[in-house]
Amino acid sequence: MKVSSVGMRASGLRLRLALFASTCLLCACASRGPGPAAQFAGSPAAAEYAVPTAPAFSSLVASRRTSVVDITTLRIGREVPDERMDDGDLEFEPEMDFADRLARPLPARARISQIRDLASGMALSSDGLILTAAHVVANVDEVRVRLDDGGIYLARVVGIDRPTDVGLLKIEAKGLTPPPIGDSSTLSPGDWVAAIGAPFGFHGSVTAGVVSAVDRFIGAAGVPYIQTDVAINPGSSGSPLFNSRGEVVAINSLIYSGSGGYMGLSFSVPINVAMKVAMELKSSGHVRRARIGAEFQQVTPALAQAFGLSDARGALVVRVDARGPAQAAGLKRGDVVTAFDGVSVARFTDLLQRIAAEPPRSRHLLEVWRQGGPVPIPVVLSESVTHESTLRPESLDEWADGLGLTLGELPATQRAQFGIDGGLMVREATGAARSEGLRPGDLIVALNETRLDRVEDYRRAVAKVLPGRNVALLVMRDRRLVYVAVRRPSLSEASGQIGTE
Repeated sequence: MKVSSVGMRASGLRLRLALFASTCLLCACASRGPGPAAQFAGSPAAAEYAVPTAPAFSSLVASRRTSVVDITTLRIGREVPDERMDDGDLEFEPEMDFADRLARPLPARARISQIRDLASGMALSSDGLILTAAHVVANVDEVRVRLDDGGIYLARVVGIDRPTDVGLLKIEAKGLTPPPIGDSSTLSPGDWVAAIGAPFGFHGSVTAGVVSAVDRFIGAAGVPYIQTDVAINPGSSGSPLFNSRGEVVAINSLIYSGSGGYMGLSFSVPINVAMKVAMELKSSGHVRRARIGAEFQQVTPALAQAFGLSDARGALVVRVDARGPAQAAGLKRGDVVTAFDGVSVARFTDLLQRIAAEPPRSRHLLEVWRQGGPVPIPVVLSESVTHESTLRPESLDEWADGLGLTLGELPATQRAQFGIDGGLMVREATGAARSEGLRPGDLIVALNETRLDRVEDYRRAVAKVLPGRNVALLVMRDRRLVYVAVRRPSLSEASGQIGTE
């Protein structure tokens, strides 16, 4: 393969220049001489050019790590069969730990899938409330939270709010250390910020950068995202974003990427928005949100001229929902909302934020520019409640026993999916149960001769077994049944299933 010498020289020159610039930057950062902030101390520009010093920044990170948690989620379901496969030519995959107990192998395409995701979060209260991103804890079967000291806890999803991507969890733990909450409205482009999370599962990872922009609206979400150049990768969703004073100013939510990885654009939910949503989730499990039933765009100078406006201000109506508040009030496509309750609307995002701050069923007055003149339009906002399914209620009724099993009851939909009318799902298998080959995703159909439909059935059956004796568990895995003997430990051997690593 031939490589152009001109290209190589240009590439080498760019590399040398980049190395030179990097060396100068590192030297400048390492220098103990007076920087711009010191040279102009006392001047208005001093704060603007101040950069967090290394010792202060590192101590800040060390003091905030205890507030950040790692989150793992589990989704259990059956993979969709490959319809292209010929039923007469099945691919088989024997089970290593169960193969010697079973007479018939399993078609590989019928396996039950288990999808585990990683995320981050932060302690919101000392008694176990955890703030994170909604998209990582919605529609999951199990959530576990790992604290900085290694303690691992099963979590309950208190509520999620998709529009703002805010989720609230609860764990049975005390003595958590919530970080100080800042004011996201004070952030400006150029401010230093840092994130602490678990990208790809690497606990306590710190990334830093600056605020690139504020009030960045993406799609129709209605969230004034904070854009930064802080590196955010899978596993960092839900992690807190700190300012240079160590205050939480946002919750990391999105990245703009063409590859699935970080490409220099990260978006975070302002903490002022996240805290308001979290308080509503705590009190009622969902968010009561006002809606007007219309979509808007910014008025550009060219559009202002086209619609006869004197300047490029206001929110241009591009769509009106059928049977929504806007249609009932008489708002039309092509109208320009120039004021809301007498307050001028400079950008369409101003109108979205004003509506979001109002309660449902409240009355307001819009000043609208229509066909060359102002028109007052009264409107009554309606309520838009997002009902999200979180952890299935049945999966919350769990109990960890001395055999090394953590079990959960199955929803009716999963029972139908597996073709059974009872059974308990294995959430985690440790100790003796794991040694005998049990693993998450297995179904416990019976204990000895006792059929198991509820966790309470299992508790009563285990209680009848003397310590030190074996119990026979009827296990279903991928539609196959087998009895597995597991020894019940003595009272001195029994221990909990969730603890400290």
